[in-house]
Amino acid sequence: MPMTDVSSLYEKHHELLGKSDYSMLEDERGKLFASWIGTGKKVLDIGCRDGTLTRHFLSGNDVTGVDIDRQMLARAEKLGIKTKLLDLHGTWDLPQFDVIVAAEVLEHLYYPHDICKKIADHLKPGGLFIGSVPNAYNIKNRLRYLFGIQKNTPLDDPTHINQFSYKLLRALLQKHFSSVELSGIAGGKMNAIAKRVPNLGSFMLVWRATR
Repeated sequence: MPMTDVSSLYEKHHELLGKSDYSMLEDERGKLFASWIGTGKKVLDIGCRDGTLTRHFLSGNDVTGVDIDRQMLARAEKLGIKTKLLDLHGTWDLPQFDVIVAAEVLEHLYYPHDICKKIADHLKPGGLFIGSVPNAYNIKNRLRYLFGIQKNTPLDDPTHINQFSYKLLRALLQKHFSSVELSGIAGGKMNAIAKRVPNLGSFMLVWRATR
């Protein structure tokens, strides 16, 4: 599909949702990612949308956000984020970075293995890849699938092309990166359960992986 068509698709999708500035577990992920990134880093945020999550690690870093939705990039620019229109499946005319972030991106891609390879290639030696995906197979979602219910699960989003479990995600990351730390978050008091049993108890899976 040409980039213009995909861009229009996501613009329409965000418009229909009516919540383009919403990011699930934003505060938890924002604080976590900022602590992992630190400061003084050259950072690339792929699929940055309007910068809602990006702004958490903007201060003290040289951050570039890329996305396929022009309208979202225009909003990100208002936050002081450098932006670039990019189809992730196309050619990446980009330098190497200290950190690359992919927050809720991999599930939207046809070929996540190809994108992970590109990410590894665009990281400096020892660089960090951090990100998150919805946990499609936590206990709540598994029960819904058992009864044929799709509503309010990751399957309910028509732009989700791939679904990840803890095991599938770990296998993907370990194929392309030298070390992988994978955990889960759920928000509030549920975080304790998510940390103990991330495959079943977390709403989102989060990771940091080293090139």
